[in-house]
Amino acid sequence: MGNDLTNPGETNRGANGAKTAEAASPSSAEAGVVQGEAKAEGARPGEPRPIRRVAADLGVPDEHVLVYGHGKAKIDLDYLRSLPERDSKLVLVTAISPTPAGEGKTTTSIGLADGLARLGKRPVLALREPSMGPVFGIKGGAVGGGRAQVTPGDEINLHFTGDFAAIAEANNLLAAMADNALHFGTHDIDPRTVAIRRSIDMNDRSLRDVVIGLGGRLGGVTRESGFDITAASQVMATFCMADSLDDLRERLGRIVVGRSSAGDSVTAADLGAVGAMTAILKDALAPNLVQTLEGNPALVHGGPFANIAHGTNSVIATKAALKLGDVAVTEAGFGADLGAEKFFDIIGQTAGIAPDLTVVVATVRALKYHGGVALADLEEENAAAVRAGAVNLRRHCENLTEVFAQPVLVAVNRFAADTEAEIAAVRESVADLGIDVVLTDHFGRGGEGALDFADAVVKSLAKPSIAKSAYSLADSLEDKARAVVTRVYRGADVVFEPAAARELRRLEESGWGELPVCMAKTQYSFSTDPKALGAPEGFTVPIREVRLSAGAGFVVLISGSIMTMPGLPKRPSACDIDVVDGVIGGMH
Repeated sequence: MGNDLTNPGETNRGANGAKTAEAASPSSAEAGVVQGEAKAEGARPGEPRPIRRVAADLGVPDEHVLVYGHGKAKIDLDYLRSLPERDSKLVLVTAISPTPAGEGKTTTSIGLADGLARLGKRPVLALREPSMGPVFGIKGGAVGGGRAQVTPGDEINLHFTGDFAAIAEANNLLAAMADNALHFGTHDIDPRTVAIRRSIDMNDRSLRDVVIGLGGRLGGVTRESGFDITAASQVMATFCMADSLDDLRERLGRIVVGRSSAGDSVTAADLGAVGAMTAILKDALAPNLVQTLEGNPALVHGGPFANIAHGTNSVIATKAALKLGDVAVTEAGFGADLGAEKFFDIIGQTAGIAPDLTVVVATVRALKYHGGVALADLEEENAAAVRAGAVNLRRHCENLTEVFAQPVLVAVNRFAADTEAEIAAVRESVADLGIDVVLTDHFGRGGEGALDFADAVVKSLAKPSIAKSAYSLADSLEDKARAVVTRVYRGADVVFEPAAARELRRLEESGWGELPVCMAKTQYSFSTDPKALGAPEGFTVPIREVRLSAGAGFVVLISGSIMTMPGLPKRPSACDIDVVDGVIGGMH
């Protein structure tokens, strides 16, 4: 979920938008019918089930359900902490390298949960919150598509329960207090080292690099700075890695604002900002409960992008899903080289969460695109192009089985134009790896269309599994980066530009060397060249900037031209959105 930057492949319109008339997004009346097929109790035609009923079915007492409007709620943190661990299974949904043809990772995650529920399982989804930047930019909304959606979609895509606003304000409070300390000279901070940037949940390229403090004596200390989109902010990463309010408070205190004239770290705790930041984030930290169109529970919480951050929902939401259900379904942003790698290397090593099965989502259309077929020609049968493009699928599967020791299942998000010959080519591409390929039609038929998929997942979960990482936390930061580049991307080496190399050495010398690394690179290729489709090898990955995210507990390595503040396209999606008769329309 969560809409990663400039990825047109995971939108409501992108997954199976060209499928058939049957696959169009259902009207509210149709949605009620879909819900009625699985969860009629408490729902009237055309309306979702009361959110308290969804919570009650999870066993959450009413006094621990904090309702926001009609269709959304938060679950009390103290209640979740009181729950015992249970022998639940975790399914991680990832994908091939994204293409403009669409893969549909969020719809597949939702469809899987609905399919599992129809098999009598107790699934709980854990997904990221959408960012309004891509909603109004190029990507559109991020609540799934067709008959595999979470609802209320418009509210989730926009302000939801206010979590993003709280995260941005906590981040900006810290930035303001840092500049205030510079203005009054209350702390010894070298202005050239201030690392905290302001954030906003909107695409705005004009804010990437700014000069602040103008206005003479009353304007503050003039210096260069910039904005990150909220999903890429330090506070977002810190928020999503915390597992309790106390842990969040401690992590916020570790955020490094800058350095003193002697080179020592100046933290949020040093500025006295931690208490106020925690107060802003207190309510937001409780995970949000919504539901699928079929009335199954979904925890939608946190929203870091995978190409510039760690790319998965909050640790709290994932752990809550494991406590509340017998199968938790979560997703990792973009292809397995980004989101899944970070799940195993960051989430796995620091939060102790390990998937029992990884699902790789692909479409025949996307594989043909990787095989060199133009977008306009993807409807035409071309099994040879599928075989050529399937090297990308195979590479991701090999990484998951060989590097991360995961059992893998390939889910083909099916389109009406897919032919048997093309599907056979997909199966053949991973057959020698011992990986099964299953077809799923959740977009057009909801949970019913995902029954074979869900059954295959259940059978795979019955097998024992382990999870490994690409590197050890004891390795140096440079060796960790090299391990990701050579073992996961299959590149020749990682190369640090002089300024990045100096910062890397400084972080090692300052005691940050045992943190995991968070690679920020293009999502469209294993390499840093977005046009290098398929499975390139032998390239180098240049690192131009190194950022410490001390609160989250990782070091961000920024490669190539990747931006932490996106821009709007020539014609933004915002141009299509309007409110007519009180109903929001045009949100793709």
